Amino acid sequence: MAAAAAAAAAVVRAWRGARLSVAALLALLALALLALTAGRGGSGSGVRQPGSPPPLLPPGLREELRQRRHDLRRLEAAAGGGEAATGGLGCGDLSLATGISVLGWGFTKVVARAALAGGGAVALKSVHGAGREVRQCVQRYGAPAGCRRLAAYKLLKEVTLLQRLRHPGIVQLRGQCYDNSGDPEIRVTAMLELGSPLEMIQLLQTPWEERFKICLSLVKLLFYLAHSPLGSIVLLDFQPRQFVMVDGNLKVTDMDDASTEELSCKEDNDCTLDFPTKSFPLKCSAVGKCEGINEKKNLFNAYRYFFTYLLPHSAPSALQPFLSDILNATGDLRYGINETLNAFEKVLQLYKSGLYLQKRPLLLKDYISLKGFRMVEGEDYKCWPSYSHLGCLLSVHSAEEAAAICNSQSQCQSFIITQQRTWTGRPLASFQSSLTDLIPDANAVVYVKRSASSGETLQRQ
Repeated sequence: MAAAAAAAAAVVRAWRGARLSVAALLALLALALLALTAGRGGSGSGVRQPGSPPPLLPPGLREELRQRRHDLRRLEAAAGGGEAATGGLGCGDLSLATGISVLGWGFTKVVARAALAGGGAVALKSVHGAGREVRQCVQRYGAPAGCRRLAAYKLLKEVTLLQRLRHPGIVQLRGQCYDNSGDPEIRVTAMLELGSPLEMIQLLQTPWEERFKICLSLVKLLFYLAHSPLGSIVLLDFQPRQFVMVDGNLKVTDMDDASTEELSCKEDNDCTLDFPTKSFPLKCSAVGKCEGINEKKNLFNAYRYFFTYLLPHSAPSALQPFLSDILNATGDLRYGINETLNAFEKVLQLYKSGLYLQKRPLLLKDYISLKGFRMVEGEDYKCWPSYSHLGCLLSVHSAEEAAAICNSQSQCQSFIITQQRTWTGRPLASFQSSLTDLIPDANAVVYVKRSASSGETLQRQ
């Protein structure tokens, strides 16, 4: 069995980076499954012969399948009150897809990228036949097809959730291909909006405004999950790897471990929310549920995986006290998601309006403005975190704030407010270490430190 599992793993490793047709990908999946089951010998390996009756599944596996069917039907019943978003793609679109390349895999599923015949690309999710969940199930029950069916129920649950939950922070379901003709196996492929993996190390190197956007998007998502049409939803496997970036926006892409159930209780002692470094006592409600446990679990995970890394570093100094309040209140769970969203929106309003700059001294008077000119673009001194790797390009509220930034940097001698805007509507300012050649531009203004050049030099420019 160990040799067979190793062979399956070798096939899986060969997928990474491969660009395949759908048929080729399915062939590799079949090879992995055959390698997995080969060590069990004979017809008992779970591979059915044509016309043979379906094998009788072990009692333990039948019970697990019954429970997952029950959970799926309960979820479908809870979701039945609203309109489902089914997506427009089906099995026909999947059969015509090309350029299949495996992006990665996890405990239950494998994810691939596919180019659609009509243009565009999607992410394909299907059961990982050589994944840990199926392997461990086969080790327990010796029934590969039944184990793949068990794993397929998790993917069906995810599809059901994606059909009902509509929010900019949840990856969009583009369609599905479902085949229940095999017994005891279900074949299902979900076709999803394609995103790129969330890279925390890269995020730490981006400007604070972009990191704040990620955190604000996450808070808005958690607010929606706390008040969703299906009730309060918890992300049980809350990790950065469960998120992707789509056109610069954060989206959760893995929902198979989401739950709409809140922990049942008889007394308050049944409602302790435990994390590796902290525990929080919660109340047992009159209806026998731990009050707000799903919301609080999501919020603390957002604090420990996102807020602590992305919020405080290189933020405007005047906003630091507000950010510290958010970190302290979410880290101690003194805030719920409503209070957290209000606090984030307050910071956003201060940042966009420039109110955090009110008590600063006025420094723009120390600069000469040259209207109708801009500087020749080129590589210059670097600052962190810059919107450009070629120089120092930062978000500012106004020329007055740009003057304060230029004064704080010893290399800066001049700056220009560009026409570029960030997601908040703030302009980007380009800072320069010298007054380079000027070129006419009716919409531009160059600001130069009075100490950087005499009026006579400027007139010659």
